[in-house]
Amino acid sequence: QVQLVESGGGLVRPGGSLRLSCAASGITFSTYTMSWYRQPPGKEREFVASIISPGGDKNYALSVEGRFTISRDNDKNTMYLQMNDMRFEDTGVYVCRAERVRLGNDHWGQGTQVTVST
Repeated sequence: QVQLVESGGGLVRPGGSLRLSCAASGITFSTYTMSWYRQPPGKEREFVASIISPGGDKNYALSVEGRFTISRDNDKNTMYLQMNDMRFEDTGVYVCRAERVRLGNDHWGQGTQVTVST
């Protein structure tokens, strides 16, 4: 059974920091490209960041580049998202994704709520 479980979400003030985790099981984690997406309230889901298997090559949405850092620990089957200098528009449900495009494998987590508020 494939499972992607996000954790670390919560309430943070503008300018603050938060660290999200995505723990994977049921997959050969190191062979998957891992990504973070988010869905702000009342808006469509959008791409945040990705890290290619087994690691090293990263991509970011323009809105978070320079503030967020994606990483992975293949020994722990876990992906992370370090979020710094957070803004009101960072509010949303953050979801992790595990993908092997050429093999047609695509898995999503359940999401964790992140709220930036004064």
